[in-house]
Amino acid sequence: MDERVRGRWWLTAATGAGVIALCYGFARYAYGLFVPRFSETFGLTTVAVGVLGGLSTAGYGIGLLVSARTAMRAARGTVLGSAALAALGLGLMALPAGVAVFGAGLVLAGAGAGLVSPGVAQLIGETTGSRVRTRAQTWANTGTGLGLAASAFTPLLAFGWPAIWSVFAALGVAMTAIAWWTLPRPGAGSLPAPEALHGLAPLLVNSVLIGITSAPYWTFSSSRLTEAGLGPVATTWCWFTIGAAGLLGGLAGRAAERFGLRAANLGAWTLAAGGTALLGLPDPGVAGALVSSALFGATYMALTGLCIVWAARLFPARPARGVVWSFAGLGAGQTVASPLAGAAATGIGLAAVFGLTGLAALLAWSQLRPRLAPPPPADAGRGGSPDQTGSSRCPAGSAG
Repeated sequence: MDERVRGRWWLTAATGAGVIALCYGFARYAYGLFVPRFSETFGLTTVAVGVLGGLSTAGYGIGLLVSARTAMRAARGTVLGSAALAALGLGLMALPAGVAVFGAGLVLAGAGAGLVSPGVAQLIGETTGSRVRTRAQTWANTGTGLGLAASAFTPLLAFGWPAIWSVFAALGVAMTAIAWWTLPRPGAGSLPAPEALHGLAPLLVNSVLIGITSAPYWTFSSSRLTEAGLGPVATTWCWFTIGAAGLLGGLAGRAAERFGLRAANLGAWTLAAGGTALLGLPDPGVAGALVSSALFGATYMALTGLCIVWAARLFPARPARGVVWSFAGLGAGQTVASPLAGAAATGIGLAAVFGLTGLAALLAWSQLRPRLAPPPPADAGRGGSPDQTGSSRCPAGSAG
């Protein structure tokens, strides 16, 4: 790989963040913001709304599974394909062609979101230098926050949702073109030999815990804020704050380089616990709600970004493989936790659910045990790496 290409890591990370913003902020998460308008247009029942949301999740799962193979064979093509699928899905959703076409668009848009993170992680792994790779991965991952912030106020616009979705689709086409021109082309080479799954279990546990503790926030934070007396505008500002503060999650890469991956991860987990527990207060108020939103957004992006770094240490030649496992665990945790949180809320109330979720996040401190901690960097035995744990575990990648 040309050293000039490796030196332009910031451009690869920024473009990757833009594609992630498209695929997650617009193609995946914006659906929830417009559910009342969709229900009015199509005459949807609550069950139908859930079915459509399930189609998006199904598309995401399909994309994630497909990316496990495509990202390692053609990382750049996978990223471009994710952007194109997101744009196509958004375009289909904007058409006045009925709920069936709308649902097909949701599947395609969800598939784009499933493809994008493994593709971006693999491309960064192949085209950036080792000294900046951690920062590049975590900054690219903050694209989700950028997309959330950009879409937060769109439900308040006077335009009809088809017009807004048409703009989303146009932005998708533009982002696909930008990615085509700016993303680097990895050098040709043979597909690396498969790596062992040694050390994967702690990453999966960490990812599932992220899913379990984030699901109540994604699903019920707006309801909790309304219950606490906040109006629609204040709730929208909180959603925007989640996205805007999410951009700070990119700093997790620098923290991991300076203090070690385990210390950075545990620091993010502690702040996440505090941010979630704030919504467990009887009356958080506007200030408490905004602080909670900022902490949740920043730590969610930090924790998912650090999962990508963790995955890349386990599978240095195939970071996409580790990302697929990690994000599948995260999705599984969210899938299980959302209905459980809803059921618990009927018995003990949403405030108690958020308080207990904050306590559950502190289970991450079990990573003080070396067997549950992230692996040290590959050069931990040769320098004074802050990731050294004093254990006899092998450096990442040596178990294969």
